[in-house]
Amino acid sequence: MQKRYMSIWFPYLTTDWLSIRQPELRHKPFVFTASERGRKIIKAISPAAQIQEIEVNTLLADAKAIVPDLKVFDHKNGRETRLLKAIGEWCIRYSPIVAVDNLDGLFLDISGCTHLWGGEGNYLKEVTTRLQSKGYHVRAAIADTVGTAWAICHFGKPENPIVKSNDQVQALISLPPAALRLEPAILARLQKLGMYQVHNFIGIPRSVLRRRFGEGLLLRLAQALGQEDEVISPIQLVAPYQERLSCLEPIRTATGIEIAIKNLLQSLCTRLQGEGKGLRTAVLKCFRVDGKIVQVEIGTNSPSQHINHLFKLFELKVSQIAPGLGIELFVMEADKIEDVSVLQEALWSGNPGFDDQEIAELLDRLSVKIGTGSINRYLPDEHYWPERSIRTATTIAEQPAISWQADKPRPTQLLKNPEQIEVTAPIPDYPPMLFRYKGKTHHIKKADGPERIEREWWLEAGEHRDYYHVEDEHGQRYWIFRSGHYADDKFSHWFIHGYFA
Repeated sequence: MQKRYMSIWFPYLTTDWLSIRQPELRHKPFVFTASERGRKIIKAISPAAQIQEIEVNTLLADAKAIVPDLKVFDHKNGRETRLLKAIGEWCIRYSPIVAVDNLDGLFLDISGCTHLWGGEGNYLKEVTTRLQSKGYHVRAAIADTVGTAWAICHFGKPENPIVKSNDQVQALISLPPAALRLEPAILARLQKLGMYQVHNFIGIPRSVLRRRFGEGLLLRLAQALGQEDEVISPIQLVAPYQERLSCLEPIRTATGIEIAIKNLLQSLCTRLQGEGKGLRTAVLKCFRVDGKIVQVEIGTNSPSQHINHLFKLFELKVSQIAPGLGIELFVMEADKIEDVSVLQEALWSGNPGFDDQEIAELLDRLSVKIGTGSINRYLPDEHYWPERSIRTATTIAEQPAISWQADKPRPTQLLKNPEQIEVTAPIPDYPPMLFRYKGKTHHIKKADGPERIEREWWLEAGEHRDYYHVEDEHGQRYWIFRSGHYADDKFSHWFIHGYFA
């Protein structure tokens, strides 16, 4: 397969990054500066600053003389590398091999990738358009070699960004020597001799070029022409939290499956402990010899690195694993990982509540037995409407943003949706004398109310509710309400919304 490379250049990488976060700077001149020998030196410029003829590596004082209202920000070492690495990881969707190019670009090995986008033209357009839509100025080029792709990207004509295979010489001859990524000393020597384009020296014998300019020029020229290989260092993604265990013989017994689970958990939890992480959800995939995949999943209420606890959760699932003719490969994946908070050990025994790891582990085992969605913890939410006044906690350790309302009675069990009832009620604002619910009549002996709760008009339109706390002849207590105002000329709608203990 013919090798093909793409070079991507971000001429305003850091200033584009800041403009994305502060859109008001997009069309204004600004620069990043750093202190060198007691002077402020410009390290990066915005497009508007370049239009004002401000250049990189010049004094800030000189730039201020040109543009008095020039905005200045501090340059931070390493920012370009972090940005390029993040963008490079995003670009892996277009190629599995992406490398950082100095402080302003990327290299992509696109061999065998472009046909997925309908050819190199569509591929290049897709990549550059997506990056531009995120707010970055970008140029890109494609060629057989890294060197030629870089040269066309930085010095070629924007309307001709794709170099045909084996056409490097023709693409390079009209470009300046700087397109070969030469050292400043070599560039100065070439300029002194009047060699302003690659064609001025590309035909000179290698021995003469070596004597005049050294090996650096020959190496860069050979790399650009494809006569020397140029190795790029691809970005290494963080390995997923996954462990694999191959079997010498297919596993068909529950004991064998349990041993495999213990070995996988040992490797996985050792890594988690080293990184200060804990497991929240994990999946065990069992690849059978007949080609089928059997999997089971566990979840925890808090991040856990406890091997024995996690094994007990999986142990409850072993009976669901049908090995068939045998399992030849086990794969354990930790889908959800969170930081583990270190709890300080107390010198005395107290009441740790939800911080007690044993409580979390007990809830985990119950969840595995009766179902993940069967156990929930609720926290108060900032809403007037009763249905919206609570929310499900994401973890056992999550703290409520507000305190529970305790000044007015609320039912122990709140119905998800109020259910309509038939009511016999006297004059307005009096509680009903009886109500009929699910075919049974309840005579009210005690009642308290009404408590009016207005509808949250900014979320939806509708009537308010007048709630009553009532008790029937059997001592059972209910939370009922009338929707809207009482009126003689229309039928009032009543609903039951909860039960008190």
